[in-house]
Amino acid sequence: MTKQSSTDEQGDSQSGSARSWWLKGLALCGFLAAIGVGYYFFADQLSLKAIAEKESALQEYRQAHPVLVYVLAFGLYAMVTGLSLPGAVPLSLAYGWFFDLVPAIILVSFASTTGATIAFLVSRYLLRDIVKSKFGERLSTFEESLESEGPFYLFTLRLIPAVPFFVLNIVMGLTPIRVVTFWWVSQLGMLAGTIVYVYAGHTVPSITELAEQGASGILSRQLIIAFIVLGTFPLVVKYAMKRWKGTDARN
Repeated sequence: MTKQSSTDEQGDSQSGSARSWWLKGLALCGFLAAIGVGYYFFADQLSLKAIAEKESALQEYRQAHPVLVYVLAFGLYAMVTGLSLPGAVPLSLAYGWFFDLVPAIILVSFASTTGATIAFLVSRYLLRDIVKSKFGERLSTFEESLESEGPFYLFTLRLIPAVPFFVLNIVMGLTPIRVVTFWWVSQLGMLAGTIVYVYAGHTVPSITELAEQGASGILSRQLIIAFIVLGTFPLVVKYAMKRWKGTDARN
């Protein structure tokens, strides 16, 4: 290989690297701009009070465009979770009230997982350096726990929100976990919470009542029990798995 050809290859490599950084920079700017625009236009519209003010209009639109409403609702929820905007819980409650129970659970379950996976991918391919500088210490803890516990660690964090979901999504993007694994574990792990929140919204006669009374207006004995089960279930499963592993090791 001649000196000239070696120099040309180095130049091509540097040029390709520069183009890659430019593309990542543009994509990052676009993502941040989307967050800003989404927050500016939708932050005030995602509260229960804002939704309650449009209650009649929303019901009329649903009757006129039944399929389109599901598509728009899915896109809105995925956008909110994907851009880490506040509003997932109010939307879960509102969807439970607005749609039939089972379709609402399916809608919120898949939309929330889609949004979480979008945030996961953005963190992995666009925000790696930023997230690493921000959550470096926590990242090492996540990686160690994933290595020792496997996907069950993510499953536990989905069931017990000890870490905010938006933080969990972006930090997991920097771990070696596969995208498919992140998807199905998140889908299963968030399902119980989705059912509880959607059911809570489904028990409310109207969004106006929910906005006026707050959480106290929907808390019943059944819901309180459901939240208790939701919090203790992963601990019981984890304990059972430890006992099973201990028994298996002795055998």
